[in-house]
Parts: sequence; C-alpha cells; structure tokens
Amino acid sequence: MRKPVHPPAAPPPPPQIVGRDREMAAMRRLLEAADGEGQKVLVLTGEPGAGKSTLVDWAATEAGGRDLRTLRVRGSEGESGLCLAGAHQLLRPLLSGVDELPERQRAALRSAFGLGKAFDAEAADPFLLHLGVLTLLSDAATRQPLLLLVDDAQWLDLATLDLLAFVARRLDSERAALLLAAREESVPSRFDRDFPHLSAGALGRTPAVQLLDAQPEPPRGRARVHILEQAAGNPLALIELSRAHAQGRTAPAGPATLPLTSRLERLFAADLPGLPPDTRQALLLVAASGTTRLSDVLRAAPDLDGVRVLLPAEQAGLVRVADGQVAARHPLVLSAVYQAATFAERHAAHLALANVLVQEPDRRAWQLSAATMEPNQEVADALAESAGRSRDRGGHAAAATALERAAELSPDPDQHAGRLLAAARSAMYAGHPQWVSDLTGRVADLTEDPRLRAEASLWRGWALGVTLAHDEAISVLLPVAETMAGPAPALALGALSTAATSAYNSGDPYYHGEFDRIAGRIDQEQAAIDAAWSHAALHPHTQHADALSRLRRAQGAMAKDSLSELAQLGATAWVLDETELAVRLLGQAMDHLRRTGTAGTNATVAQAVAFTQFETGAWSAAQATAEDAFWMAAEAGADNVTVGALLLQATLRALRGDHEDARALAQQAVHGIDLRKSRSLNVRYRHALGLAAAVAGDNDTAYDLLRQTFTHDFRPLPVHYHASLYYLGDLAAAGVRAGRADDARAVLESAREGLGAAVSPRLHAVVQRAAALLSGSDDAERHFLAAVTDPACARWPFELALTRLDYGEWLRRRRRAAEARPLLGGALEIFQRLGAQPWTARASAELRAAGAPMPAPAASPTADLTPQEQQIAELAAQGMTNRDIAAQLYLSPRTVGYHLHKIFPKLGIRSRTQLRDALSPDARQPPR
Repeated sequence: MRKPVHPPAAPPPPPQIVGRDREMAAMRRLLEAADGEGQKVLVLTGEPGAGKSTLVDWAATEAGGRDLRTLRVRGSEGESGLCLAGAHQLLRPLLSGVDELPERQRAALRSAFGLGKAFDAEAADPFLLHLGVLTLLSDAATRQPLLLLVDDAQWLDLATLDLLAFVARRLDSERAALLLAAREESVPSRFDRDFPHLSAGALGRTPAVQLLDAQPEPPRGRARVHILEQAAGNPLALIELSRAHAQGRTAPAGPATLPLTSRLERLFAADLPGLPPDTRQALLLVAASGTTRLSDVLRAAPDLDGVRVLLPAEQAGLVRVADGQVAARHPLVLSAVYQAATFAERHAAHLALANVLVQEPDRRAWQLSAATMEPNQEVADALAESAGRSRDRGGHAAAATALERAAELSPDPDQHAGRLLAAARSAMYAGHPQWVSDLTGRVADLTEDPRLRAEASLWRGWALGVTLAHDEAISVLLPVAETMAGPAPALALGALSTAATSAYNSGDPYYHGEFDRIAGRIDQEQAAIDAAWSHAALHPHTQHADALSRLRRAQGAMAKDSLSELAQLGATAWVLDETELAVRLLGQAMDHLRRTGTAGTNATVAQAVAFTQFETGAWSAAQATAEDAFWMAAEAGADNVTVGALLLQATLRALRGDHEDARALAQQAVHGIDLRKSRSLNVRYRHALGLAAAVAGDNDTAYDLLRQTFTHDFRPLPVHYHASLYYLGDLAAAGVRAGRADDARAVLESAREGLGAAVSPRLHAVVQRAAALLSGSDDAERHFLAAVTDPACARWPFELALTRLDYGEWLRRRRRAAEARPLLGGALEIFQRLGAQPWTARASAELRAAGAPMPAPAASPTADLTPQEQQIAELAAQGMTNRDIAAQLYLSPRTVGYHLHKIFPKLGIRSRTQLRDALSPDARQPPR
C-alpha cells in the first residue's frame, strides 16, 4: 500500500498578535509615510516582554508586502561599549555603495567601519560620518523605499544612537522611515522626547485572556487567575507562565513585590537544567560574547559540535540559529542564561572569548575586563587604549565607558581618579552631564590630591550648570576657585569662569560680591580669557568700560584656534554688545566644532551664535541655528539650551506675526522648568509672551508680561541684571498703549539709576527710546535723536527700526510729515527685510498717513520660502551643486533636491540658472 504523498509544510504563520490594533495602525501609517507624506519616525516603547520585538517583526513582514527594503539592527548589551557596532550591523547591506559617496564622506565611512587599510584620524569627523550615512541611505532609498528597524535600542552603543538621531531628524524628504523600539525605562536620551512615541502598554484583560487561550495548553481554574494576575498584561509573561504551568512548573518563587522582569528572568533560567552541558556552555558563550555571531562560540569552544550543539536550545524555543547568527527568543533569555551560570563558568567563558579575539583588540579588552574582578594594570591599560581609539573616531561615549571601567581596574588610586576624570571629559564631549556628575562624584573617595579633587569639582559644577542646577553649581565651584587661588590660579579662574556662567543664567545678584572677593585673590594674568568672562558675565552694564578693557587684553592673549577660548571670548563680546566681534569669534568656534564633533559643547555655542544672528538682523539664519542648537542640546541633555533655543524661536515667530504659535512654543519650552532659579530664561520667556500678546493686540496682557521682567518693589529692579534692561523700550511702548505710562516711567527711572556711567551704544539707544516714549512732548525729541543718530546702532537693525518708527509717528502727529517720511521709510525697509510683518504693516500705515507716495505692496522674492529653503536657494544661486550644498548644511543631496523642487514654483522659475535673478532685491513681486 502506497503511503500518501503530503505537500510540503507551509511556513508557520506569524505569531498571533492580540490587543495591539492601535500600535499596528500607527505602524501602518509609518510605512505609508516611508514613500509618501506623514511622520517618518516612530519610537515604540514598552516594558520587557511587552511584545516590541514581535511588533517590529510584524512591521518587517508588512514592509515586505509594500515593496519596502528593510534594514535592521538589534542592540546587544555586550556591544554597547563598542563604537558604531550597531551602525555597522544596520548598514552592512549598503556598504558596497560607499565608493559612490563624495570623497570626504567616503573617507569618513571607510575610517569608521575599518574598510580602509589603516585608520585615518583626519577622516574621523563625526559630522562627515553622519552625513555620509545619510547620503548612503538616501541613495539607496532612490532605488527602493527604506524601512529602518531598530530593536532593543537601549543596548545600542551611543555613537550609533548619535548617528540614528542625526538621520531621524532628516528623513522628512527621504523615501524612508524609522521604527525604533526600546525598553520604556531605558529609551535612549536622543529619542526620549523629540520624536513621536508609541507605548505598547500592558494588555487589557480581554486581549490577555485571548492570548492565554491561544497557547498550546492554556491554563484553567485557579492557575488561570493566578497567571493573569502575575503577568499583569505582559504578553511574554503570559506566554512563559502558561508554558511553565503546562510543564508542571508554577510561577517562580519570590516576594510579590519583585518586578515582573526579575520573575521572568528566573523563569527563563528554569529551562536550562534540562539542556545538555555542551548546549548550556554554548548558550553561555553567546550570552557572554555580546554578539549573535555563531563563529565566536565555535572559535571559543572548538570541541563543541558546531552543527548540533544548539539544537536542544532551538527545540526548547530558547534560540533560533540562521545565517550564522544565534537569535534568542527574547534578550532576557540570554540574560537569564548568564545569571544562571556560576562565577567560574562566566569567568571561563570570558577568558575563552578573549583568547580568540586577539585580532579585535576592543572586544578583547572588554572580555578581559569582564573576567577580571580585581585591579589589573594590563587590562586597565588595554581598556584605556581602546578608549583612545574610540575617541580618535569621535566616539566619546564609548571612550568614556572604557575609561570608566579602566579606572575601576587601575591599581593606583591617583591613576584611578585620573581616568575617572578623563572619562568625565569624554562624557562631557559626548553630551551627558548626569554621567559627568556621577563620574566626578567618585574622585573624592579615591585621592587626597587637591588638584585632582578640584578638577573633579570643576567638571561636576559644569554638569550641574548645564542641567539648570545653577545654585548648586555655584556652591560647588566657588570653593574650588577660592582654595586654588594660590596654588593653581589657572584652575581657580577656570572654576570661577564656569561658575560665572551659572551665575549669569541664575541672574541672582546675591553672588556678585562673593565673586568679586574671590577674583581679587587670583592672579588674573594666569588666565586672562577666563578672567574677562568672569568679570563681564557679572558686571556687563555697571562696569562696562572695565569689562571692555579686559576683553581687549584677553584678545591679545588668545591662542590660535582654541575652542574654549573662542567660545569664551565670543560670549564675553556678546554680553558686552560687541556683537560684530562676537559673530566672528563664535563663528570660528562653530567651524572648529564641526571639524571635531564635540557634541557636548556645540549646543551652547550654537545658541550663542543664534543670539548674535538674531540681534544683527540675520533672522533666517538665527532660526536655523536655533533649531540646530535645540536638537544638539536635546541630544546632549543641556536643558539650559533646549529651553533657550525654543524661546528664541518663539520670539522670532512673534516678531513675524505668528502670535499663536509663538505663545504655544514658549509655553512648551518652559514646561516643567522652575523659572525662579533661572532668571535669564524667565525674562526671555516673559518677553516672548509679551511680544506675542502685543502682536495679538492685547495691550494690557502685553504690558503685564513685559512688566514681569522687572520687580514690583517700591524701586523696581531688573529681574535679570543684564537681559531685562534690553526690554525697556518694549516695556515703555506697551505701557503707553495700555495707559500705564506712569508705572513704566517708574521702572525706567529706577533702571537708569542702577546703570554705570558708561553703557554700550545698544543699551544707550534702548534707554533713550524708552525715555522718549515716556517723556513729555518737550523732552521726547531729544531722546529720540540720541537713539537714532549714533551710527553704531546700525549693528542692531530691528531695534533701530523700532526707534525710527516711534520717532516718525511722533513727528507725523506733530504735523512734521516731511521729517517723518525718511524715518518711516527706513524703518519699513528693515521690517520688510526681516519679515517682521506686524511692524511692516504699521510702518506702511504711518507712511501713508504721512503722505508718502506708496507703491503697490511688494513682497520679498523669498517671502514664501522657509529659512532652510532660503539658505539652499542662496547657495544654489552661487553655483553650488546639490552635493556641495548638502555637505555644507549637513543634509543629503536628495533633501536638497527636494527643497529646490519646492523653491522653484514659489519663486516663479523653472531652473536653478534663474535663481540669481529671482533672489535679487529688484525681483520683488506683488503679493499673490
């Protein structure tokens, strides 16, 4: 009798997904956006076992049906200290296209991924690497839309996370989308708040029951109730506890308060005793290696049967072996394997792996480190060397991780402390102030060396200040400055300078006397630039002449191309209203930062650049730079800049007439921030809201908000001793419109009494404008003339235009129209150039009332362009190619092309050869 012929077995169906309709609908929208419109980044979060990996697998299957090419990476706890390990896994299918990249981008990728013959330190530019990856992805997406899938992002190395965040922010015009999954409590800081999040929370009771019933042997009776209670809606727990019950095991023992993840790890380990010893050894090697490469296991244990050794684990459902990779059912499986092994077994596994990784010194150093429980100079030195290689590639986070472990293994306490400080420096450059604080907090217990302890306090103070803990930063830094004044004056001035930044941001004048006392004990010539900033930051108005003299001396002492000195002198120039010098110095600092990629500091410099651009009338550039500063600060954890950059953007929106968005953005910026401890942000917030209210025509609210930049004492004082004073003109104008000129006059008189004998031309003009608006008719003109006749005021065009407008209105109302028209016309030209629509309308109305012949309303040729579109159009008009523009603006060539495609119809042209004429001031067209 012939046996029946059975057809080949069908592939197993995808795992049943219940209770995740909302999540799958959101991911469908993401997939649609990959080759269309919509949000192109989604962060999927959830507790361990929530089914994130299952949803990522579902997205991969769904993408295949939509003809999307999928690139995947899964974070590995063992590789989290290896610079760009995750990026290599993600991009490996595309690396054959590296040779098609522009030369510098190609060199950066080849250097970063070890594709060249030797490491090229000059090519290891993080910005070029990021841009090269973006170009590589963009080129691939032109051939087939891409879906980037990132699973277990909490275990990716930080260099990869930096790269992914860079790409994620630039996908809007690409045929690509990114889905990133991470544990809810461990979402990487680069993705924790700046991208849409989708939480895969606990299943409701109905879907939890459905999932339980879908198991091969669903539990019944009391066991069913117990499992539902213990699983608490966690899908993996439901599955695993159901399997344990079917095998005759109960839920793992332990206190009821233990987190579910601990119970699950114990449950995973319970599967191991039934496996053969060789299988358990192989699984332990997989867990210890930190990678999924089967070859590592076979090389470390050559006596194992490479073909069959993991078969029992596969049959038990613990792992799956395919294409030379060992994929665990869930990362907690390998965690449980590792935890279940004895110390001797783990030690032997790490040594075996170290012995076969001789050609991979970074991984070998980490394996030796894991096998070392006592201080070991050789292993510590190997990790320090690994840190150096990571640092050379711009991998400061990986360097900090390696140096931290190297410090722990260093036998000499002073070397231990020194390596912790080196780790802190790398962590600062990587942009992790909380990490810096943790590292430096350990130094005091290791060494009595006063210099090392002082340096630790200096870095800790920096970290506190960056995270808005200004008072705490000052309390840490001032004792360092005082104790080091004699033995180490340069270190003392460094501490005083860092403290001065926090004192400025705090805005509390309480500290000024203490600063002056300590500064008097330090030899100022030891660090003239630190001394100049410390003095200017605390006395920008009251001792302006002295501060300016110190700035000039510091310029002569500045080292060539020193990042810290460029940034400090630029900030000093900015706070003293030497704006043109600030633009030059801070621009040089930004150029330096782009070359070296020190992400921990360029957010603050970028914000300072944005301030100078705003004040000098480069509003489109200021908007773009503020956006960059915000993103850099969000990645770096620099709260002072994330708030400040958003407030600057809110101010710009208000000035351009978008009062609703301005108000919403300002409120978003300060959400959860205690503004009482950061007066600089407080007054900028009030100013932004006050401008928005004024633009909306709500004069009473505008005055109330602007009035909050000064105290309500009998003798009103500036809430912030520097920033508040620049708002006097706006305060006076709002006071007149709201009928509260007397109160505004009291504020002005008190402010003038507190100023020094010599102030900057800018502040002098602001005060004179306010005095003119609040003076009687006989005195007003004298103040107006003092504000508009100083040629230096042309450096601050918007403020000059406001004064011209106010003066022109004053003249017209006194029937001196002929004198008013030139002032009003000059103001109108500035307002039109800046795009200050509310003031453009007001100046136009005044000109008509003054009898000026008004041409047909004209629009700037770039009025409809976004700030980024305007930048791209201007560069293209200079003859630059898309790739040249992309390299300069850190975009992909495809993104540049996408923007040009939108720019041409807005300008009424068809090709880039027409751009130069279209952007000419003579190309103004009637508004459409």
